[in-house]
Amino acid sequence: MNFSALSFDSPSLPISHKTTFTGTRIRTVTYLSAPVSFKRPIECSVVSPSSSSQVAVEQKDRVGSLSQVSGVLGSQWGDEGKGKLVDILAPHFDVVARCQGGANAGHTIYNSEGKKFALHLVPSGILNEETLCVIGNGVVVHLPGLFNEIDGLESNGVPCNGRILVSDRAHLLFDFHQAVDGLREAELANSFIGTTKRGIGPCYSSKAIRNGIRVSDLRHMDTFGQKLDTLLSDAASRFKGFNYSPDMLRDEVEKYKRFAERLEPYIADTVHVMHESISQKKKILVEGGQATMLDIDFGTYPFVTSSSPSAGGICTGLGISPRTVGDLIGVVKAYTTRVGSGPFPTEILGKGGDILRVAGMEFGTTTGRPRRCGWLDIVALKYCCLINGFSSLNLTKLDVLSDLPEIKLGVSYKLIDGRPVESFPSDLQVLEQLQVVYEVLPGWQTDISSVRKYKDLPIAAQRYVERIEELVNTPIHYIGVGPGRDALIYK
Repeated sequence: MNFSALSFDSPSLPISHKTTFTGTRIRTVTYLSAPVSFKRPIECSVVSPSSSSQVAVEQKDRVGSLSQVSGVLGSQWGDEGKGKLVDILAPHFDVVARCQGGANAGHTIYNSEGKKFALHLVPSGILNEETLCVIGNGVVVHLPGLFNEIDGLESNGVPCNGRILVSDRAHLLFDFHQAVDGLREAELANSFIGTTKRGIGPCYSSKAIRNGIRVSDLRHMDTFGQKLDTLLSDAASRFKGFNYSPDMLRDEVEKYKRFAERLEPYIADTVHVMHESISQKKKILVEGGQATMLDIDFGTYPFVTSSSPSAGGICTGLGISPRTVGDLIGVVKAYTTRVGSGPFPTEILGKGGDILRVAGMEFGTTTGRPRRCGWLDIVALKYCCLINGFSSLNLTKLDVLSDLPEIKLGVSYKLIDGRPVESFPSDLQVLEQLQVVYEVLPGWQTDISSVRKYKDLPIAAQRYVERIEELVNTPIHYIGVGPGRDALIYK
């Protein structure tokens, strides 16, 4: 991708400012030139057989040191590439478990032949045939979507029978939840949240007000219709655009009778399964959906998801104790993206964002929506590291930045009057109007997609990685340089 058309507004003095106005939005940025400079490398090494052997040893050492219960969590606004890391780590774990979210989590992974799989509910460990995949109690499950995923996997030679367990405590997400999601967004008009319209929020709302329907209710079809009637009647009374009739209820009950029969072999008390696995010393990998900046408590509320994608969600979403959780890996892009509405301090507006979007193929796995793009936000990343206590980071899509002559890091925030902002603020008005202080580092302007050893990265690329480590005080152990399974550097 050619970035020659992208304007970087490089300062001729050590510090400069630029203010942009978008409607009522004020954006001021401060550019702080980094006190480093590098010569541009001419070329990078390619993978050789001996190199591949060394990479395998590095992978074994790095992955083998992970704790019995480890987790992979997003540390931006989602779409960081968690699925790929889970897929790579899965062969070294006995169980891969989803703990929260629903079909709004889109994870794209590739098998050994390079075939692409887009998963939404099924854990990304499914491509490893020795791995048990658990959908925990904290997940909201849309059965038509789950069965479509299973059918798609099996039609492509990926066996699912006996390899997927669904918690009997998980809540069911119905088609009407999706309809209500759309009606709710339309009702909000210009203040809409920007959801995926997959019904996630309405389903968690049903759960919170205690009239939701759980997977275990499918075993009691004599009372299932009454419970569903309560849910549908509530939606009809709330939204004028939602049409509910006795025929709808009858059709839904009949459909879920068939679903119940098909789902029965997958249903399990996953709390018991998880604890049995822990007591048997099996290795467990937890796969988070969405990311910390979308957390219902810690994200940019109300432009968030309806679950807890941060570390606390592991315990509540799987029923395991905090003391059993060990290493947590935070996944972060080498830049920042966001889908939907909400604050985005380091967003690149206009043509610059468009170019980065195309270079990174930044379109949502779940919705296909174009993602908003911007520089890596160090303030937000430090905030996520503090909340989750990450033991290491996986920096993804470093290759996307390869054509840039210079790269910016949003290292701090200031208020309009110049006062520093000590942490990531909860106040949306502050987030929309604050100043971002950028540190500018030189780019490497050479292809790194074939690099597999950290020492073979261009010096400027190494400096970029190490500067991020310095700023967030967390080591980067995994570096993505392409979409394939093998396009990963172990540091």
